[in-house]
Amino acid sequence: MSKKVPDKRGLHELYGENPEKADRIVWGREVDTESRRGFLKKSGLAAMTAALGAAAIPYAAKMPGGLIPAAFAQSDQPFMLEGKDGLTLLNDRPINAETPPHLLDDDVTPAHRMFVRNNGIPPAIKDIDPDNWELRIEGESCTNPQTFSVAELKARFKHYTYQLTVECGGNGRAEYVPSASGNQWTTGAVACPSFTGVRLRDVLEACGIAGDAVYIGYYGADTHVSGDASKSPISRGVPMSKALEDESLIAWAMNGEAIPYLNGYPLRLVCGGWPGSVSGKWLKTIVIRNKVHDGAKMAAPSYSMPKYPVAPGTEVPKSDFVTIESMPVKSLITFPASGLTQSKGEKLVVRGHAWAGDLAVETVEVSIDFGATWQRVELKAPVNRLAWQRWSTVIEFPEIGYYEIWAKATDAQGRSQPMVVPGWNPKGYLNNACHRIAVQIV
Repeated sequence: MSKKVPDKRGLHELYGENPEKADRIVWGREVDTESRRGFLKKSGLAAMTAALGAAAIPYAAKMPGGLIPAAFAQSDQPFMLEGKDGLTLLNDRPINAETPPHLLDDDVTPAHRMFVRNNGIPPAIKDIDPDNWELRIEGESCTNPQTFSVAELKARFKHYTYQLTVECGGNGRAEYVPSASGNQWTTGAVACPSFTGVRLRDVLEACGIAGDAVYIGYYGADTHVSGDASKSPISRGVPMSKALEDESLIAWAMNGEAIPYLNGYPLRLVCGGWPGSVSGKWLKTIVIRNKVHDGAKMAAPSYSMPKYPVAPGTEVPKSDFVTIESMPVKSLITFPASGLTQSKGEKLVVRGHAWAGDLAVETVEVSIDFGATWQRVELKAPVNRLAWQRWSTVIEFPEIGYYEIWAKATDAQGRSQPMVVPGWNPKGYLNNACHRIAVQIV
């Protein structure tokens, strides 16, 4: 598979030999760097409306200085990936691809629309035999190590089905300045399919959990991109408290069918509400540890945040990081797609999803005047704990011109999404800034 230019900012990973070109790729459009900087610096209303093709920007006076209009985020770049439809490629070794927000409008994310976040090279599909696939449970704090086939897991333990939100910890990384290393996700590294399997707790208890157990870790069948068989591409885990939750699953099915190959077929771990990296794919081994798991990408700065706010570009000592656990509150506008043109006087139905890691979402609000005022929308309860929540509303626009619809969610503990990108961190994690889309009223 050849590399394609993804429609993202901060493409220095793919354009390391030509960083100037990376600086010129802005949300799928290559523009003159100096002209763009001058445009943003001057923020001239006439220049902006001309660039947007708009008659006016009704709430221009409320637009934050230096804001890059959401209309510039449009891209129709096609990309084909087996078993997927409409995803945008970010990297091809390992494969990482995200889903444009308007393709995440389903209540339950379809398999062909679930993002792909791989750290290594998946086992070859021809080498995967679900009838002979085995899962080993062991570790210092496992008192009765055992090995199970998939059939034995299905026969021995009760089955459970939960809709679970899975989101990459780096979702939104593309908006950080200066750029943070890693895949430059925008908003599409999130999904909420329905998973079926057995409770991780039931399997661990059957294998014996010693009193000193504090963590579990996983190992998958994927291999390191270097080809070095002695290296694991990723081996993370969660504290026992998370592992023993009802919704933590060893899953073999997604939306009633076999888990997609690129999402972990035939067996994976799912710990909803935490970074997707803790939900190991192509699952082969789970270890019960008497200490924090020390597998690949458990150590800082991987999937870790500074313990304190830092200035952009700061080098943070590894001892000053803390491992990411529950994901922050977030929302997504899934209908309409950004770039809609609509006649004045028509009402616009707007909808999306909201989620908040281990917590429920309390409210969702939208704004059409760049966050100066907000209106609350209808918000449904989750179908089960750790599932995202559907929201919807109807918007009327007062006059013709360019608008942006912004969405803001607040969790059950009163924490809201920030209107701008939150504090910079070295790896570009946990960006939960308000999602926004562009609308032209004519």
